[in-house]
Amino acid sequence: MKYDVCNARLIKSKEIAKGIFDFVIECPQLAQKAQAGQFAHIAVPGKTLRRPISICDATDQTLRIVFQIKGEGTQILSETKVGESIDILAPLGHGFTIPKGKKIAFVGGGIGVPPMLYSAKRADNAVAILGFRNKDAVILEEDFKSVCSKVYVATDDGSYGIHGFTTDILKDVIDEVDMVCSCGPTPMLKALAAICKEHNTPCQVSLEERMGCGIGACLVCACKTLDKNGNVEHSHVCKKGPVYNAEEVVW
Repeated sequence: MKYDVCNARLIKSKEIAKGIFDFVIECPQLAQKAQAGQFAHIAVPGKTLRRPISICDATDQTLRIVFQIKGEGTQILSETKVGESIDILAPLGHGFTIPKGKKIAFVGGGIGVPPMLYSAKRADNAVAILGFRNKDAVILEEDFKSVCSKVYVATDDGSYGIHGFTTDILKDVIDEVDMVCSCGPTPMLKALAAICKEHNTPCQVSLEERMGCGIGACLVCACKTLDKNGNVEHSHVCKKGPVYNAEEVVW
């Protein structure tokens, strides 16, 4: 695992939806190593444990993260001012495997949408399926439109886009794609995996688990998966994941 620690500089901060912040961080030595689906482990002043946040995008010079305030730690992080430094351990984890020449559906739900952007950028032919609670929660739609051949947006309450869920859309387009990559709530991932299995379509899922160290030294993020012989084992999401082939996961 090739990662590093950097005191990086925040060069952009914007609240793009209520309680959801978009940060661009200058850190060339980390950004140039980043792969689709990996995450950053960020130190928060006054807190012992770092906060794991998926990488939304990367250039040669910057990392982009989009995160939601979920507690005191992320609230403190959101208050970081442009020009201030951020202590980052990155890039971490095993990301998505994006094959060449394939049409891939990138499915994100809620705050699972951001990591799909950099992943979609790595594909030769990307389709995005994005799910949100309502119109006010919709984020990054224009970013996805700039890199995808088609972008579908669904809202639970029908206030924007298609009234329904990402699974409803995937059922309609599953026969048009070669692979599915996804990130979001576990029930969504489980349902997507079932659809892909039914249609014999390869599916990769990015799991969300609470993390401690972020490098596989503690046991906080252990989850049940299957080894190559089909036996149940406990693997570290931060190290072997967060991305798994769907058939590896014990749902």
